[in-house]
Amino acid sequence: MLAIHWMYLLFILLIIGVMVFRRDTTLVSILGIFTIALMAAGSVTTAVSSVFNSFVYAITELLTTILVICIIVAMSHVLTASGVNELMIRPVARLIRSPGLAYWIIGLIMMVVSWFFWPSPGVALIGAVLLPIALRVGLPALGVAMAMNLFGHGIALSSDFVIQGAPSITSKAAGIPVADVISASVPLVFVMGAVTTLIAYWMLRRDMKSGALTVNQTQLAELLAESPQTQPSLRVKWIASLVPLLFLIDIAAMLALDLKGGDATALLGGTATFILIVTALSHHQEKRMEKITEYLIQGFQFGFKVFGPVIPIAAFFYLGDSGFAKIIGNALPSGSNGIVNDLGVALANAVPLNPAIGAVTLTTVGAITGLDGSGFSGVSLAGSIAKLFGAAVHSSIATLTALGQIAAIWVGGGTLVPWALIPAAAIAGVDPFELARRNLIPVVIGLFVTTIVAMFIA
Repeated sequence: MLAIHWMYLLFILLIIGVMVFRRDTTLVSILGIFTIALMAAGSVTTAVSSVFNSFVYAITELLTTILVICIIVAMSHVLTASGVNELMIRPVARLIRSPGLAYWIIGLIMMVVSWFFWPSPGVALIGAVLLPIALRVGLPALGVAMAMNLFGHGIALSSDFVIQGAPSITSKAAGIPVADVISASVPLVFVMGAVTTLIAYWMLRRDMKSGALTVNQTQLAELLAESPQTQPSLRVKWIASLVPLLFLIDIAAMLALDLKGGDATALLGGTATFILIVTALSHHQEKRMEKITEYLIQGFQFGFKVFGPVIPIAAFFYLGDSGFAKIIGNALPSGSNGIVNDLGVALANAVPLNPAIGAVTLTTVGAITGLDGSGFSGVSLAGSIAKLFGAAVHSSIATLTALGQIAAIWVGGGTLVPWALIPAAAIAGVDPFELARRNLIPVVIGLFVTTIVAMFIA
């Protein structure tokens, strides 16, 4: 290996170390880009320019993902403000007749809504509507928060089958098609989701039976008093019927026309844009055109707040593969297949590795990268390490990438790190630290079982 390879490896270890201590990775990532570019080009000017070029490259690669999430969040704001979301969920709410049904129905609705709207907007879309219903049938607020959290920020966000934000980032870092990551993630997502939610439900029922966990009657009374009594207008009813219909048409079009990746994302984004426009125009009586812009601004603020920390670290890991020549302007060293590929080959020759070690490493790296509470800031690292280990042990890069993605998002996307749990905890009116403690055992057991499964299918 050349000096540039050792330096790149050093910065990977530094990034992991920074994440272990729960500090931000932006500074280390930028210094890594500058150092690698300086070693490759031998010019301070080129190295400084490469930092900016790396941001441009990363944003270009992630732009489709960022934009569609911005637009969908903007749409969710107008659906909430207009009352459309409440009317959409109301028919399902009638099925909730027991604590068990409340847990599973809220969880499954949250999962489906999160696939199309993303979890944070999804919590706002369904939480306020279903919380009083769940409390009324005997499911404590903590159980509601767990259901929304595990199914939304856990299963839906770690799979991200529809919007494809997470698999787009990890697949680019791993240098494989996004469809490969999604396909490989299906069995792992199923195992992780089933194990985690079943154990969480068993623990919840145990504590409810013992009386350790009960419904807060004061909270229930306050929520019932706040529930709106007005009947929705005909316009709201029409839009509430139109929204799911349009997304079902999108799914049918994806299947019929074999739309994948960016094409599928563009269809969803365009649909969400028109839903936003129609809903805003029908709901607001004054400054209707200005309201459309306001909702878009809210969406863009959310999107760039989430992806702002992702861009520098993604830029660093793109430098290790496809982005090297475009960012620095220099070709890779002679005989190199990319820094990460070269490291993988060297690792295979130096250390006796196997798929089991690769799976454990990816779960560990994914969990560590999730400690910052973002979930997305470390998925580029997970994809890059998966490529390295996949080349080293001749196992499925897609499976290892999916495993790292699942571990990173389950830990940091909003199920274990308290500050990432705030949306679900706030809607349910519970302590985010208590919610994190409740999630800890189910999520850890789920990651353990999923890692074992990945060892056999990698």
